[in-house]
Amino acid sequence: MSHSALDRVVRCSRYGRHLLAAHPQLAEAVAGQLDQAFAREAMQAVLAEPPCADEAALHRRLRQLRQRVWWVATARDLAGSADLAEVTATWSTLAEVCLAAALDFHHAVLAARHGEPRDEHGQPQQMIVVGMGKLGGGELNVSSDIDLIYLYPEEGDTAADDAAAAIKSISNHEFFVRLGRKLTAALSEATADGYVFRVDLRLRPWGDSGPFTMGFAMLEDYLVAQGRPWERYAWIKARPLTGSRHDELMAIVRPFVFRKYLDFGAFAAIRALHVQIRREVARREMADNIKLGPGGIREIEFTAQVYQLIRGGRIAALQQRPTLTVLGELVKSGLMAADAQQELAAAYDFLRRLEHRLQYLDDAQTQQLPEDAESQAMLAEAMDFPDYATLIAALERHRNKVTRHFEQMFAAPQTDQISHPLTAVCCGTADAESTRALLENAGYDDPERVLATLDALRQHTARLAESTQLRLNALLPPALEVIGSQPDPAATLERFAALIQAISRRATYLALLAEYPAALRQLVRLLAASPWAAQVLTLQPQLLDELIAPQSLMSVPDWAQLAVQLRDELDAYPDDTEAQLDALRRFKQVQTLRLLAQDVAGRLTLEALSDHLSFLADTLLAETLDRCWAGLKTRHRDTPRFAVIGYGKLGGKELGYASDLDLVFLYDDDAERAQEIYARLTQRINTWLGTLTPAGILYETDLRLRPDGASGLLVSSVEAFRNYQLHHAWTWEHQALTRARFVCGDAAIGTAFETLRREVLAAPRDAGKLREEVLAMREKMHAGHVNHSELFDLKHDSGGIVDVEFCVQYLVLRHCHAHPELADNVGNIALLLRAGAAGLIPADLAQAAADAYRELRRQQHAIKLSGAEYARVPPSDMASVYGTVRTLWRQVMA
Repeated sequence: MSHSALDRVVRCSRYGRHLLAAHPQLAEAVAGQLDQAFAREAMQAVLAEPPCADEAALHRRLRQLRQRVWWVATARDLAGSADLAEVTATWSTLAEVCLAAALDFHHAVLAARHGEPRDEHGQPQQMIVVGMGKLGGGELNVSSDIDLIYLYPEEGDTAADDAAAAIKSISNHEFFVRLGRKLTAALSEATADGYVFRVDLRLRPWGDSGPFTMGFAMLEDYLVAQGRPWERYAWIKARPLTGSRHDELMAIVRPFVFRKYLDFGAFAAIRALHVQIRREVARREMADNIKLGPGGIREIEFTAQVYQLIRGGRIAALQQRPTLTVLGELVKSGLMAADAQQELAAAYDFLRRLEHRLQYLDDAQTQQLPEDAESQAMLAEAMDFPDYATLIAALERHRNKVTRHFEQMFAAPQTDQISHPLTAVCCGTADAESTRALLENAGYDDPERVLATLDALRQHTARLAESTQLRLNALLPPALEVIGSQPDPAATLERFAALIQAISRRATYLALLAEYPAALRQLVRLLAASPWAAQVLTLQPQLLDELIAPQSLMSVPDWAQLAVQLRDELDAYPDDTEAQLDALRRFKQVQTLRLLAQDVAGRLTLEALSDHLSFLADTLLAETLDRCWAGLKTRHRDTPRFAVIGYGKLGGKELGYASDLDLVFLYDDDAERAQEIYARLTQRINTWLGTLTPAGILYETDLRLRPDGASGLLVSSVEAFRNYQLHHAWTWEHQALTRARFVCGDAAIGTAFETLRREVLAAPRDAGKLREEVLAMREKMHAGHVNHSELFDLKHDSGGIVDVEFCVQYLVLRHCHAHPELADNVGNIALLLRAGAAGLIPADLAQAAADAYRELRRQQHAIKLSGAEYARVPPSDMASVYGTVRTLWRQVMA
């Protein structure tokens, strides 16, 4: 490969030709290195032997190393032997190695003259060079500047190790200023051998006018008191490269960058920064700049990093530096659709490789497309395109995709509402006739009710800070417009006003809705569809940030991936139970809101929704079990021989949004104190699920289905549970077994439970006695849910949901010994169809009853979603449905 690779460098790089002409020995020196990346150890070896005698020798060695690395990295890149990750890692490693070597050399020289810098306790101090930008992210260009900040931990003075040595003591600050200037010169000073890296120090506090280097205390004071929004963006990629006490430094930086609370002001800050860049690009006619121009590298970085600023304080996985890594984490966290991530990642790879080839031309820090034919031809060949026009066509396809995703993310809000037709209504400045006309035209048929709602909102928010009031004034007209298009706009507006009252003093949420119109539209759809959703959002407004990414809001949950995400979130709080409880609740609320959004949009059938809500409960229960066991002081083994069994709606995978969990706990452990230990585990699990925190509760639980009900033990051994089910359980408890399943914990116990469940269900039974006991239980349920209204109760009345469930349970218990397929926990609809196929009921009736049950549940779900206490409808609306169920009841139970 060597000869052809070097020839390709010569054809595609004028700098490569000049370098080879000036140093013909380079070709031979690197020829044997082209089969593998230039490793860190090899770079260090070049600088280490023989030791540099003086500063001039150091400069020469650094620059010669840079030339060799340039040749190897460029040749491998152009030959297709190195991908983007290798190229950027090689240049980032070169910068780190050269920094460390120059720093060690000059520190030793200065310490020999002035002594070692020490803190007030005599502990030695080292300079910490912080890599910013692409160096911080390990994504350095071939001809990039390196953005550096020079820091040191503590103030103090230098002192010799030997007190008798003749030295001139200076302050630590002066020592590190001198060291920083020497380091900068070692890398960036132009000599006969060129330079290593241009050094840019303008990202330090106060920029060019700030101290050349500073201690941790001064940095912390600056970030707390004066750090600006664009600096938060800059510090995202900050990475300490030298010295020690890195954890201490990042503990100062992290709260500045990654806020504990959601920070939607980042949208406005990054949008303003981008507008400023766009303005400068236009002024300097830089539309062909592949970094700063439309659809360029910077827009991909902004798209990734705005999520880091908003969410990084809550999602630890987003506190990473490389752009492609962050994009991947956004998909894992459900914040970005996979296809969007793939398009942005492909564009980033293309743009960065093109950027490198632009810089290979003349070793210049440029991202500007060339105008001369020679450079264009060289660039096309370097990118493996037949001609420049084909290259530009491919470039434009990538840039258009980036622009589309960026503009979806940063769509500019309508901040000046003076021209909005509904502004006069919101401000109360229009006369009565005009107000009525404007509201009716916007879709409101009850203007007086709307005006009363707006007046109450104005009174509630009258004392807000001026800046918050301005945000609210900007938000209300477009909100009124969007709400007017809903089926019941007046009721939706009342829910919206209640939410605004709840969040009005938290300007960050008003900023979200004003800065991101898509979030406002999604919010209104949810409020219009469900008072329950409105209540959830009003009580937990932090969920509003889920609305900023409609594409991820509508993505199908990957529960295996979400389980890993939840585990990582909890691992971020290893010794903080309260934080873990809140994290579990936030996770449930976020996933529930996403399912609700898909439900409202018609993306989910009721069966699919119930499945997802059940998977969500399973995920939360599994993680709760693991954390509770880990937190037990008396546990006697690493992994508990313990299982959680779900009954009822959880067991049948028919959970609704607000369903409680019917749970039974089993163990299979011969340890002497097993019963006591697992009882404590059960109590702890129940506490974790039901404790009320600022984020609410996780689930209401019902443990009465355990052996002997409320008077029985909280947890049973597998053997005791088996004995109870075979010899002491009531028929209604066997009915409950038809909708029971292993949820989480020890899989062997789960298998034992399922074996027992099938054995119990398949036991022969006296048909008359079974019918008598099932009917008695049904009458008992009727008595407990008397309906005094003239409406039909979809669940409890004759012909309703419970009748279908009892019919199915009877069929399973009556016929499972002859038809073992009825033991499968596949849901009532599937079991009805199996009963029909087996001839236990007429097949056409089985299908009709299945359809009726589906419709009953669909109507029940819709009514509950609308906020009604009872799922009841006029009897005439469901006559055919409950008629079918009553026919099934007579067929099965007569």
